[in-house]
Amino acid sequence: MKMRFLGSTGLKVSALCLGTMTFGGRGYWQAIGGLEQPEADKLVGMALDGGINFFDTADVYSEGRSEELLGQALGARRPQVILATKVRGRMGEGPNDVGLSRHHIIEACEASLQRLGTDYIDLYQVHSFDPHTPLEESLRALDDLVRQGKVRYIGASNFAGWQLMKALAISEKQGLEQFVTLQAYYSLVGRDLEHELVPLCLDQGLGILVWSPLAGGFLTGKYRRGQSRPEGARRSDPEKQFLQFDEERGFTIVEALDQIARKHQATVAQAALSYLLAKPGITSVIVGARRPEQLADTLQTTEWEMSPEEIASLDELSQPPQLYPYWMLALGAQNR
Repeated sequence: MKMRFLGSTGLKVSALCLGTMTFGGRGYWQAIGGLEQPEADKLVGMALDGGINFFDTADVYSEGRSEELLGQALGARRPQVILATKVRGRMGEGPNDVGLSRHHIIEACEASLQRLGTDYIDLYQVHSFDPHTPLEESLRALDDLVRQGKVRYIGASNFAGWQLMKALAISEKQGLEQFVTLQAYYSLVGRDLEHELVPLCLDQGLGILVWSPLAGGFLTGKYRRGQSRPEGARRSDPEKQFLQFDEERGFTIVEALDQIARKHQATVAQAALSYLLAKPGITSVIVGARRPEQLADTLQTTEWEMSPEEIASLDELSQPPQLYPYWMLALGAQNR
């Protein structure tokens, strides 16, 4: 397993990160996965043995159950790993059981530490922007947690470009801990991140952590043009999916991935992940699994690399539309 620095820090994490959204299966998360302790132990053990040292969860995943299962699965091997979790979502019925207020951040951190069975969190991430709380309040609370030793690094997730840059500027001005990562959606059928957030992260030295790199399972190869959808799969009914994209274009991308994968004796899923690992600014790609065989396949991803020509062909095939002002900026660059 290849290791990469976490953004501009000196901390090394595996190029693949095991996400644990499939652990627990409570409430909304039941449709994504319902793995309990025996299955979680198996997958975590496989990941560790396969060289993964980076694990990602969130307090809202299965109402805290994902954190509990992950903490128990790591057990005595906790010191060997980089553990990431998140705060922002609703964790109770009270008016202050949600958001990025000082109150909720501190309470949520204490609860996550208890569920994970640890006394520190390596990477504590805000799960999304909170328009109701001043950034200064949130960043000061996160800085306090770092100074107390309960958190070692902080990151953002699902921020717009201006929100992330404003947060970095406030931290710099006030001498607070800065976000070192951005966790964001990025895939061959969703390359919007490249418009503004990838350039921002490259400029500011943030590492990008990719969620849903296979677009909710679409880029695994089990969805094909003109074929029946597998029963019980996450995209069995595309109209009810969280991630929406042009599936006809997506089928063409899957066909191209299949051709590339065959050349490398690999799978479509491996090819989709390999493409992202070759893109600028990517620190780690978060992968999930319901079954051991899925994880076993994923672990082979870093054993091979795409050629520059293969990457370029996929770039052209999946090119996102140029939005304003980016097409105007591109014209300006050409005219210098």
